Amino acid sequence: MALYLDNGVRLGWLIDPYARRVEIFRAGREVEVLLDPATVSGDDVLPGFVLELGPIFND
Repeated sequence: MALYLDNGVRLGWLIDPYARRVEIFRAGREVEVLLDPATVSGDDVLPGFVLELGPIFND
């Protein structure tokens, strides 16, 4: 993910469906870790976008 951020990506999600965990990477900020979230949002990069994680987590 560091390579993507180094090349200009402003937001990245690393989703682990088995651990039901999401790591959120944002340019210039520490990684945020969410355990068993229902959704993740696009923040200011994709305003209004929300990814429902139920289908990914096989709910």
